[in-house]
Amino acid sequence: MTERRRFITRASGAVATVAAAVMIDAPNVIAQPKIQWRMSTTWPPSLDHLQGAAERLAKVVEEMSGGRFRIEVSPGGQIVQPLDCFDAASKGTIEAFMGASSYWWEKEPAVEWFNTIPFGMNQEGRTAWYYQGDGLKLWEETYAPFNLVPRPGTAFAPQMGGWFRKKINVVGDFKGLKMRLGNNLARKVVARAGTTAVLTPAAEIYAALERGVIDAAEWVGPHDDMSLGLHRTARYYYYPGWHEPGTMSELGFNKKAYDALPIDLRRILDHAAAAVQVYGLSDFHVKNAIALERLKTEFKGKIEIVQFPLPVLSDLRKLSAAVLREESEKTPMARKVHASFTKFQALVGPWDHIAEGAYHQLVAG
Repeated sequence: MTERRRFITRASGAVATVAAAVMIDAPNVIAQPKIQWRMSTTWPPSLDHLQGAAERLAKVVEEMSGGRFRIEVSPGGQIVQPLDCFDAASKGTIEAFMGASSYWWEKEPAVEWFNTIPFGMNQEGRTAWYYQGDGLKLWEETYAPFNLVPRPGTAFAPQMGGWFRKKINVVGDFKGLKMRLGNNLARKVVARAGTTAVLTPAAEIYAALERGVIDAAEWVGPHDDMSLGLHRTARYYYYPGWHEPGTMSELGFNKKAYDALPIDLRRILDHAAAAVQVYGLSDFHVKNAIALERLKTEFKGKIEIVQFPLPVLSDLRKLSAAVLREESEKTPMARKVHASFTKFQALVGPWDHIAEGAYHQLVAG
């Protein structure tokens, strides 16, 4: 009995010591500073896939940090105009943005390779270039002069080729068209085919196509295109999206704000971005499948889903090669990024042909 009392006394003392330590440490946990960021996107709220990816990032960051790190996400136009978010984050007016790097091509031609290029890699190859090649390192180098830290966002590819009021049978049918294209390189390609190419913000595409201000337009794929109402504006819906085969959105963080984060919050942000990329890819895949079925059933007889003729794609590929060569020579950074991208595509291309190509041709049927 005496030994038992001694054991209980010692155990009680140990519990009291632990409890005291917890009480001493508790104020330190509670006192940890909370960080609040603001993020603006280039997307309208109706684009639930893309805007939803930004909101998912904020949710993951807040949950993983136990509420220590919060990101307030706003759609384009709420706190800054859609295409002003890059500059706003660069200056530190906001801490983060989400968009597509091809929107900033006038600042540095190299940025386009981080979004997509005509006849380039798909999202799987592009992701491998970022993380297994030197893609992300080059992206950070490209954005360093702008005081920004880039991270891959969710993919929104493969894309469709766009909505057309008339059929495209030969590449010459592009001549005289006025078409909305988001990718600057693609705009240069179709311009060589005689098209007047314009960049119209997502929220304005429907009105422009419906009123006949433009003759054709591409946005992304069935789900987002239907969200914008594009299926009600033109009859012919073309594929494949030769102009954006592996489109990747981007997350950009003000470098000063990013570097000021405690190391654990910095890693949480990085891994949350990677998680959002995976969630977004699967979300996009399913939503497009559902939307495609809707187009085929609910709008049967009103629209036609049409493949670009192979000769048209062949001609566009030749025009694209010429454009890419010229654009890649505009700055040393563009030359460096293009060389890396081309080398990596040559590496993974044969495997893609055997793996993915064979799957779709021989297995999935």
